[in-house]
Order: sequence, then C-alpha cells, then structure tokens
Amino acid sequence: MKKTILVTGANGQLGRAINKLYKDNEEIELYNTDVVETENIHSMNITNIDEVVKTVETVKPYAIINCAAHTNVDGCEKDVDNAYMINAIGPRNLSIASKKTASKLVHISTDYVFPGDGTRPYTEFDTPMPKSIYGKTKLAGEEFVKQFADRYFIIRTAWLYGDGKNFVNTMLRLSETHDEINVVCDQIGSPTSTRVLADIVDNLIWTENYGLYHGTCEGVCSWADFAEEIFRLAGKNTRVNHITSEEYAKLNPASAKRPKYSVLDNYMLKLTTGYTALDWQKAIEEYIKM
Repeated sequence: MKKTILVTGANGQLGRAINKLYKDNEEIELYNTDVVETENIHSMNITNIDEVVKTVETVKPYAIINCAAHTNVDGCEKDVDNAYMINAIGPRNLSIASKKTASKLVHISTDYVFPGDGTRPYTEFDTPMPKSIYGKTKLAGEEFVKQFADRYFIIRTAWLYGDGKNFVNTMLRLSETHDEINVVCDQIGSPTSTRVLADIVDNLIWTENYGLYHGTCEGVCSWADFAEEIFRLAGKNTRVNHITSEEYAKLNPASAKRPKYSVLDNYMLKLTTGYTALDWQKAIEEYIKM
C-alpha cells in the first residue's frame, strides 16, 4: 500500500526538490499543496485552521512536509502580521492537524533563529536568540510544532538554493550584465542545496528519531566566497568585490539585520543516524552541472 506524503509550499524550491526525489518511487504518493492551485497542486492555505484540518483529515497522510514559509527576510520586517501568520500560525495549524491523523510532521526552520554573533557552529543545544522578524517568526513556528505535534522533525537549514529564486540564480543572472558585483564578505554560513536537504528529510522521515535537527551542507564560506565559486564553476569572468555588512547596509538601508556567523552543526543528525551531508563545494558543483 502506498504511503501518502502531503507537501505544503510544493511550488517552492524545497517542494520541487521533494517532488523530484520521490517522482519515481512507486511506494509513495505525493499530495502537493500551495496557496494557488495549479496543475498537480491542490489549493491549501496553511494559515486557515479549518482548511488545513479538513484537507489533512481527508488525505490522512503518512507524513506532512512543511516547505511553506514567508522567506523574504526584508519583507518580513515590513509585513510582520503576515510573517507570523505564515511562519508561526501555519506550522501550528499543521501540527494540530497532524495530531488528529497521527501523521508525522517535517517542519523546515532556519539559522536565523540564532543571533549570528558566535564563533563556532551552532548545535541543536544552543539557545536561540533571533534578531530579525523572520527569525522570530520562524522560532515561534518551532515552538508551536513542539507544543501541538506528537511526532515531528524540525530541521533548521541555511543559505538554501534550488529550482527557483535564490542567491545562485541571482548571481548567474547578474553575471550576464555586470563585469563586477559587490558581495558581502563578513557573513559566514553553509550554502545548502535543496537536493541535499531533501535527502536529509528522506533520511529522517521513515524513522522514529523525532526532535530538532540541523540540516545543511558541510563546510563554511562567506557570501563573497560562494559567489566566486559559482562564477568559477559556471565559467563566468565577473569580478566579486568583497564588501562588509556595514557597507552593504549603506547601499541598502531598508535591509534587515543578517547573522554574521550562522554556521549550523548537524550534530543530532550525525549522532542519531550517522548521516553526513555533502560538502557545500561538491553540492554547488553538482547544481551548476545539472
């Protein structure tokens, strides 16, 4: 008998990667949802509790993978209520519904729950202290999942890229019309492909290893280092000018505060499953060559 997995935000980067991962798996049936109904995607607004409960009780999924989020960091600062609705109330609703149907819940969170002023990778045992509205709403979502869901996996990821709008595709687009670009060099993290994150989800979803996890590619770099590697792999000659966060803020005064150091240690993943993620350089090479 096929296991049904309900995917929210199915038209986003991770949602597409999940679909690609399970496309040829005859034991899994995906029930894709998003705010707008399109071909093969059902309409479901995660901020509407009645709509969520009705859909989940009808589908009765083995698991729910919540890929839906308000990820526009600067936009969240201006649109606080909507950010809380999508990033906090949405996960709460999915948690309530998952409990009713005894479904597993996979919820994707972020490195932005941390202040970003550390000097070593954050583990799952470090205390969150978000500085931005985006980080605060995502942390609230985590707390609701812990409060209302019975069987859940919270996976914090960072610097995500895949099929859709992201840093990699923006850099490649800019390289078509710019000989040089300014990129921040003092923000450090771990670029993570949706292919790797989807693999981490798959590694956990069939287990009983419930709880909080970090899920990123291994290794660290700055945004400027990342841009240079993208251009090198894509054969672009665009020069990357390394600038500080302060210089960037002067050029973009409306931008939200970004973490300076937001490297996540996949400690729990290694401890409970022995899983080691792909290095960020190998992951971006894989992505560019696709």
